[in-house]
Amino acid sequence: MKLLSKFFILLACMVIAETATSQPFINEINAFRKADSITTPPKNAILLIGSSSFTNWKDVAKYFPEHTIINRGFGGSSLPHMIMYAEDIIFKYNPKQIIIYCGENDLTGGPTITADTILNRVKKLHQLIRSKYKKVPVAYISMKPSPSREKYLETMQKGNALIKTFMEQQKRSSYIDVYSSMLDANGKVLTHIFLSDKLHMNAEGYKIWQGVIAPYLVK
Repeated sequence: MKLLSKFFILLACMVIAETATSQPFINEINAFRKADSITTPPKNAILLIGSSSFTNWKDVAKYFPEHTIINRGFGGSSLPHMIMYAEDIIFKYNPKQIIIYCGENDLTGGPTITADTILNRVKKLHQLIRSKYKKVPVAYISMKPSPSREKYLETMQKGNALIKTFMEQQKRSSYIDVYSSMLDANGKVLTHIFLSDKLHMNAEGYKIWQGVIAPYLVK
């Protein structure tokens, strides 16, 4: 009996491990599903999708009180995850605008990841959104310069430039540059706007984002 119990425990662990591998961030997605089942999401909202810079902006609604916002950022995610879970984090909400912050984590995927890699992933996400939402405005927030990821800054700048050009060529699409606003007069990354991990922003960092993003939000 003990051997049988151990077998089923081992089997359960294997199933969980396989699910985590085939469906990364499924716990976060399930949390969104549960939240939506409890409270019906508002209509005609501005939808935020992306990684931890959105996840950690838990009081984002206070920064933009004139707007209705749905935040569906989940930490550690990259652009392929936005595509993988598009049905859950994009298409179920019918938003009036979509704001993307994603790409920074993609850079940590190894030496084969280039600025063109990030651009191509943004293109795929944008095309996917356009396959259903022809007229919904889409904005991409530039990858931010984090002190802990200084070695990626050159690739990040190249990627941002490519994405800027692409977004500005698309209809009802825009590029929001937060990168330059997070540098000091000498072009160095501001350090006081980050938490101790030197990756995620504190309230001062989000205050900068507020000023840069606000003009782009659809009323």
